[in-house]
Amino acid sequence: MMFEAVEELIGEHADLEKQLADPAVHADQANARRLNKRYAELTPIVSTYRAWRQTGDDIETARELGADDPEFAAEVKELDKERDELTERLRLLLVPRDPSDDKDVILEVKAGEGGEESALFAGDLLRMYLRYAERVGWKTEILDANESDLGGYKDVQVAVKAPPSRGGQTTNPGQGVWARLKYEGGVHRVQRVPATESQGRIHTSAAGVLVTPEAEDVEVEIGPNDLRIDVYRSSGPGGQSVNTTDSAVRITHLPTGLVVSCQNEKSQLQNKESAMRILRSRLLAAAQEEAEREASDARRSQVRTVDRSERIRTYNFPENRISDHRVGFKAYNLDQVLDGELDPMIQACVDADSAAKLAAAGDAS
Repeated sequence: MMFEAVEELIGEHADLEKQLADPAVHADQANARRLNKRYAELTPIVSTYRAWRQTGDDIETARELGADDPEFAAEVKELDKERDELTERLRLLLVPRDPSDDKDVILEVKAGEGGEESALFAGDLLRMYLRYAERVGWKTEILDANESDLGGYKDVQVAVKAPPSRGGQTTNPGQGVWARLKYEGGVHRVQRVPATESQGRIHTSAAGVLVTPEAEDVEVEIGPNDLRIDVYRSSGPGGQSVNTTDSAVRITHLPTGLVVSCQNEKSQLQNKESAMRILRSRLLAAAQEEAEREASDARRSQVRTVDRSERIRTYNFPENRISDHRVGFKAYNLDQVLDGELDPMIQACVDADSAAKLAAAGDAS
């Protein structure tokens, strides 16, 4: 039966409850946060399963009493409907979770094919994500930005963070920044008349989006001899520190060859800290991708929707149309999407990913 594993989760939930009731456990704050997080993940599963079991008992009782009382017989139909709803809710709760779903992210937007028009489109994408973050109550911090001549971006890195709840965890388990933005990674294509086009012809260009979960210090080990750190003078538009001080920082991770540069801040120390945040997130993403490559075909198919190598979306300005090619989503409200109304499109990706995982779990069972 699909819900057999729930009994084991109920036991784990009860054990966590006992541990969290012990004051000694809270002496280790990191361990207490880990236990609280797992307890919060299991609580909706346990409560839904108990309601599912109770509804089953109620149905049996109503059927027995319904043999002599029509009112109880009529109640069976409503209880059957309620149990079906609980069954579907429990199935969704049992979908294998991405362990990074509650993490904050580093989001990078890079200009691609199309020259200056691509850089302008990268700026549009950046504003779209900043507006979306503002709508859902996330905090954003631009870590580094390389602006183009006409006000777009050759590349830009942004930290996106969900504010903690009163308990110190993100407000809704599974609804963290990575849980929503991980579907944004890939090639975004735009079709429109560029600002630089004098004859009114529609051009097609592209920009790339890279989204990685932000790593904690304990998740990625970086040895003191693994880094080469170079400093140089900043370049680009504006700022009193540009070309006057060696504040820009370039960090090379020698074992992997990964290179990260930051010059957005006036302080060399601030640029170094920003570069290290980006480097850690990239190393964590690389480790996770390596684990996925070693996983089964079923597991790889579950993460296909976040494959950054695929052209995932088209923004067609003349038709005001937005299309996500992975899930067949299409809408004619591009202006609203660029203003931050991303939820319907993201939800379509979430639903497709959940359906794939449910199908894979069913095949495995």
